[in-house]
Amino acid sequence: MMKNRNPKQQRTSTIVTQILSPVVFVFLLVLCGSFYADAETLEPLPPLPVSPENPLTPEKVELGKKLFFDRRLSGDGTMACATCHNPETGYTDALPISLSYPTTKNWRNASAIINLAYNSVFFWDGRAATMEEQALFPIMSAFEMNQNLDFLEEELKEVPEYVTAFQDVFAGEITRERVGMALAAFQRTIISKDAPLDRYLNGEKDALTPVQKKGYDIFTGKGQCITCHNGPNLTDNRFYNIGVPENPSVLNDPRVSATRRFTAKVSGYADYRTLAEDPGRYLVTKDRKDWKAFRTQSLRETGLTGPYMHNGVFDTLNETIEFFNKGGGDDPNKTPLLKPLQLTDDEKRALEVFLKEALKGDLVIVKMPEVP
Repeated sequence: MMKNRNPKQQRTSTIVTQILSPVVFVFLLVLCGSFYADAETLEPLPPLPVSPENPLTPEKVELGKKLFFDRRLSGDGTMACATCHNPETGYTDALPISLSYPTTKNWRNASAIINLAYNSVFFWDGRAATMEEQALFPIMSAFEMNQNLDFLEEELKEVPEYVTAFQDVFAGEITRERVGMALAAFQRTIISKDAPLDRYLNGEKDALTPVQKKGYDIFTGKGQCITCHNGPNLTDNRFYNIGVPENPSVLNDPRVSATRRFTAKVSGYADYRTLAEDPGRYLVTKDRKDWKAFRTQSLRETGLTGPYMHNGVFDTLNETIEFFNKGGGDDPNKTPLLKPLQLTDDEKRALEVFLKEALKGDLVIVKMPEVP
């Protein structure tokens, strides 16, 4: 995948573009991409990041946990955050596309919220810059939880336990901003750590089995996975078009089509009526280079979090690995650095074992609290 470059590299790239033909330039990009991929590293998971604007306290986390499981956060009282982010299924709903408000249909896969605290952007298209902002989006989404935030504030104020809890935690009344802060505080504690990979990177060289080590070598070498899945949380938090095909199981569903057009309409996309595919990050930036580009997902606990891709088109890791082995899909805007890997069957199996076993850590599994 394409590696983000520093300002000096970007200036050099511009000069080269002006001098060389497009074909030669793409060839050089491929060579440079291989060089930069070699410089990528994996790191063991560091201590939990803290938010100066929203510090963690046990009381705030407990309040956020109750809200996370509270069906009052949906318009008709049928859904909670935990409906789509179920602790028992890797904090996803194990469906190709996320569950939705009755009579509607979502259009994207429910991303796992494991280790969300380590991310710098949120959602498949990166439309939220903070976890606090991220927490409120599904609540007010017309095709997700469909709750009016003004009404939610008043609804929660009618629950004495919440009134007392918000006063104790925030020294004030219930507001949407504080709801988002409490939810974000709880979500920051949903962590998977101390995976075999972490122990290996910390110097415990026998932490990986021989087949896991082989998969690790493929991940960091021939497979080029590390190009985008790097750092402590195995994501560069950037966006790429890798040619993911539309999911045929939902492509012609009129409810999905309505959601697609609605989202494009409220995002200011002029041709929303004829839109037949997911534009990805383009709806956020309106920059053509972001057409069908989606955020690099963290791979921690990836054995639990299928189906895979933004539309859940691949049911298994095996299918996903084969997709990358073939060089991704067909799309005019696909990143030029995604190319066939020529992995053998044995190498693909080793990579799958690495992803399933070496990235499985000590995952916090939260039990449903007593909701007031």
